[in-house]
Amino acid sequence: MYAITIPEPGGPEALVWDEVPDPVPADGEVLVEVAASAVNRADLLQRQGLYDPPPGASPYPGLECSGRVVALGPGVSGWAVGDEVCALLGGGGYAQKVAVPAGQLLPVPADLDVRQAAALPEVTCTVWSNVFMVAHLRPGETLLVHGGSSGIGTMAIQLAKAVGARVAVTAGSKEKLDFCAELGADILINYREQDFVEEIRQATDGAGADVILDNMGAKYLDRNVRALAANGRLAIIGMQGGIKGELNIATLLNKRAAISATSLRARPLGEKAAIVAAVREHVWPLIDSGHVRPIVDRELPMSEAAEGHRVLEASGHIGKVLLVTS
Repeated sequence: MYAITIPEPGGPEALVWDEVPDPVPADGEVLVEVAASAVNRADLLQRQGLYDPPPGASPYPGLECSGRVVALGPGVSGWAVGDEVCALLGGGGYAQKVAVPAGQLLPVPADLDVRQAAALPEVTCTVWSNVFMVAHLRPGETLLVHGGSSGIGTMAIQLAKAVGARVAVTAGSKEKLDFCAELGADILINYREQDFVEEIRQATDGAGADVILDNMGAKYLDRNVRALAANGRLAIIGMQGGIKGELNIATLLNKRAAISATSLRARPLGEKAAIVAAVREHVWPLIDSGHVRPIVDRELPMSEAAEGHRVLEASGHIGKVLLVTS
């Protein structure tokens, strides 16, 4: 088969479409013929040599995919050759085939093109596990999403609105904020021109956000804590703004607030399977009913993955960038 390889870390040009051995499904795995994968920030870090795959994972980038089951490994039940699926991966999505633990498979939702389904696994699992399983967002509460027009952001808006929450977003342009509003966002904050702490306080009559989903890390740590409401929950899922920040413990104590930080890729298989099962139970019905949909900025040939990385690095996209195999 062909896959995107990284012979040497570097810029987008380091991604090479090359012939490699076909994967073989191990116990509890299925082999998926890939229709599409999606570009995630973690892929950019892996390309730069800053984020190695977990032990046992494919060396090729790609944390999600969609396609068709072409073989079953020993001990697999509940799936059949020919099933259209999408999957959460530890790696290997930028390829024509990938072996996937059966617990990380999801059926392609009804009425959704198989390629579009590649935009779902990483964002649905990230948002559901952090905003709902960890931070326990409830109806009537306010969720602040940083990067509201990203793949994660567009999914967070839709899921929060689906459960009856109020949604605030930050983004860097009117075009992006307008799109977030179309998805249902209630409070629109241009982070280039406005102070999100002050804006969220004004919009909530001084209360603050009950839950914050943050992809920035250190850069926003102090301001995020100040933006939280009493009993608020800050869920950190990224480090785009650095890895070391200063935390005012007194503010955290006074607000009786909590901070969590998680990643998906390195979790044990059992934890990933539990998240995928929760997503199938709670999110898939919303997609099937049309209340939630994947937001796709563009599709590119997988052999042109370098261009997909350039698009993500430029941050002009809205939603997901897909890489398709044909």
